[in-house]
Amino acid sequence: MSTPDNLFDAYHSDYQHLIGSVRNKLEKDAQEQQGEQRKATLRRVEIELDEADDIISQLEIEIQGIPASIRPQYTNRLKQAKLDLNRYKKIAKESHAQTTRSFIRFDSTSMSDDPYDERADERTKLLAGHQTLADGSRRIENSTRLALETEDLGADILRSLRVQREQIENTSHTLNQAEASIDRASGTIQKMIRQMYKQRFVIAGIILVLIVVVVLILYFKLFYRRH
Repeated sequence: MSTPDNLFDAYHSDYQHLIGSVRNKLEKDAQEQQGEQRKATLRRVEIELDEADDIISQLEIEIQGIPASIRPQYTNRLKQAKLDLNRYKKIAKESHAQTTRSFIRFDSTSMSDDPYDERADERTKLLAGHQTLADGSRRIENSTRLALETEDLGADILRSLRVQREQIENTSHTLNQAEASIDRASGTIQKMIRQMYKQRFVIAGIILVLIVVVVLILYFKLFYRRH
């Protein structure tokens, strides 16, 4: 079973891969693109930033299980990851706002001769609403994925606890058997002690009888010699 520090390293590796992809898109791809292509790139950046945000949440969970003796180095890596994520979120937000302003200016210019300017405004609102719905759907998918991952982690923990419970039950059974064996041995020892005392009493009785017999023999010998 994977340990918390191993899981932290795995999630952190995924995070670095995502941040590297975000960095390339913001610093290279988005700067060289225009129009819809640039907007599509920025949407992919938002998706990857949301995934990176979910990984940060998972890192915060895993770091709680890391031993205190080595936790500081992982804490520093988590802090740096949060700083990088916030920085790229800010850059992505600025790039998205700049692209939106450019698109609105372009759309307003192209529609300036249209007598139905209200339609252009409605179109802009519809586009903004569609983008909001897409963002909400994407966040729900990411939350669902994180919930499934958390459920899998919880299942692993429950399996581990079940195995530990079985080990404890087996240990308890072994201790009960040992206790029963000790009780039987104690009873046997007590019987042996009682038997030993009985033998001592018998031997003492025999010795006492022998002493009495010897005394009587000596007494009668001495008595007959005098007469």
